[in-house]
Amino acid sequence: MIRSGHVSSGQTGRTGRTRLAGPRQRSRAGYLFVGGYAALLVLVGIAPAGYALKLAFTSIDGRFTGFTNFINTYHDFRFLPAFEHIAEFMAIWLTALIVIVIGVSLVLHTLSPRVSSTFRFLFYLPAAFAGSAGVLLWLFMLQPGLSPWDVVLNALGYRTLGASLIPNNLPIVFALIAFWTGAGAWILVIHGALTNISDEVLEAAALDGAGPVQTALRIKLPLIKKWVVYMLIVSFAGGTQLFAEPELFSQATHGILVGDAWSPNQLATSLAFLTDNFNYAAAISVDLLVIALVCAGLLVFRTHFFRED
Repeated sequence: MIRSGHVSSGQTGRTGRTRLAGPRQRSRAGYLFVGGYAALLVLVGIAPAGYALKLAFTSIDGRFTGFTNFINTYHDFRFLPAFEHIAEFMAIWLTALIVIVIGVSLVLHTLSPRVSSTFRFLFYLPAAFAGSAGVLLWLFMLQPGLSPWDVVLNALGYRTLGASLIPNNLPIVFALIAFWTGAGAWILVIHGALTNISDEVLEAAALDGAGPVQTALRIKLPLIKKWVVYMLIVSFAGGTQLFAEPELFSQATHGILVGDAWSPNQLATSLAFLTDNFNYAAAISVDLLVIALVCAGLLVFRTHFFRED
């Protein structure tokens, strides 16, 4: 039966017999969808993490050793430099994400839909070169004499690849690569959050005399705060796992310009596969996990991430 232009909850269409799915059927469908993800999470996430925890607190022969593996890896001469490198990289990369991604997203939100969609597509294109292909492309772009940026490299005094990849430049180079391959996706996410802001709110701000800058800072940014925090949490977790970029740079330069333990993940890989010490490698992976969880927890609680507005 149709009343006031709507199909009644108990019947549909012409037959009047087919009933809509009840709460129990909908909940079963939800469990089905979530169940697949939960199974994969256990298999490729929780179980490996639990195994790493076991390795980190035991010796090669399986004896419980407490924090011995953590202490021994801390005293490795490569440990502190690797974590210092990743800290420098993260500081540059996360700052660029906050300033540039949010700034570009706010500008795109003020443009016409056609122009905005064109720019978003162009910004997302570099993501197609993510991974090893992107790193090899950047090796080409940092090679004086071959790079399309040769004029800029020469102006900075870089005449060889070795000059471009001096130790002080490496955090900046890796941050540029990470930003180049990942910023486009985050611009799409932040722009999507901005489009969810009610037009009535923006119109009210305009009627109150708020200009574009005031609207962006006092209206738009507070309303997308949770998405910015989400971007920081995910980017921080991914950034601590930096491996492909320094590893490929190390192999391309035969370990001369970039060592095989520049990042903590590289150090863990060296310990696991060059010295067969998986316990030390697991201890370093647990260090990274704890750092990521603590920083994510601070962001979540300080920003009231899960509080309903």
